[in-house]
Amino acid sequence: MKRLLPHQSDKRFLVFAGTGTDLIFNRGIELPDFSTIPLVEDPQFHPVLKEQMQDLIDLARAQHLGCIIDTSTWTANRDRAAPLGKSPDDLVRINRTAVSMMRDLRDRGGADVLLALCLGPARDPYTTEPPLSVEDARQYHSIQIKSIHDIGVDLVHAYTFNHPTEAAGAALAAQDCALPVVISLVVETDGCLNNGQPVDDAIAEIDALSTKAAAYFMVNCAHPDHFSNTLSSNPRLQGVVVNASRCSHAELDEATELDDGDPVELGTELARLVQTYPMLRVLGGCCGTDMRHMRQIAERVKT
Repeated sequence: MKRLLPHQSDKRFLVFAGTGTDLIFNRGIELPDFSTIPLVEDPQFHPVLKEQMQDLIDLARAQHLGCIIDTSTWTANRDRAAPLGKSPDDLVRINRTAVSMMRDLRDRGGADVLLALCLGPARDPYTTEPPLSVEDARQYHSIQIKSIHDIGVDLVHAYTFNHPTEAAGAALAAQDCALPVVISLVVETDGCLNNGQPVDDAIAEIDALSTKAAAYFMVNCAHPDHFSNTLSSNPRLQGVVVNASRCSHAELDEATELDDGDPVELGTELARLVQTYPMLRVLGGCCGTDMRHMRQIAERVKT
């Protein structure tokens, strides 16, 4: 079955990257170090992980949209899994299990459903730790990508990257495995990366460092108010995956209650962005969102 990526298709696509906060605050499931690795390892949690993505598939089908379902592997790399005591062999098994779990949903969903390996940065994305070099990042992220490249994913979703050198290395690692990769940048409340770099400048730097290895770029884990005034009609930026809350990352890290914002308002804001920037093909929810938000987004951006 031929599956087209969003930049190759005339459809818009939904993504749901708010699975972590949905699990914690709406479903009462504990995530140590905000990691879903323990849930991938424990079969009793597989139904809830599948349910989150099946709900997305059902919503996309009802609204005649495509969708991209993500594996629960954002922290399934060496550094982020270290606090959980996971060995390299453990991580290979975890990543392959996560792909296999979602692959069945993708295969039943039809041609407009894509499966992405969810790839996260080596370190906490919201700190200013020194970044990996391009080549170090290429070698680092190739370990995770190589562990699943042969079992049927359609693309790699590299979420919440904020260092151009690491993002470029991740893009090259996916290219080395012949997998399309999407680089999704995380921005602060001023619409810039945490080093103050504007999104367009970061995209240009990543493209230069990786010879345009990324299929396209997105912004995620920020409220539209944080970046809507800083966007341009850059054809390389084709998706936004937004937080429900207007809080900063530091404020969200300290939150003990869910700030789920206003689903109707969020859907309206994304529809406004699509009208202004029609190159946006991928829309979705990140922290604090759930299917209420996704439904409002889908109903407003489907045309």
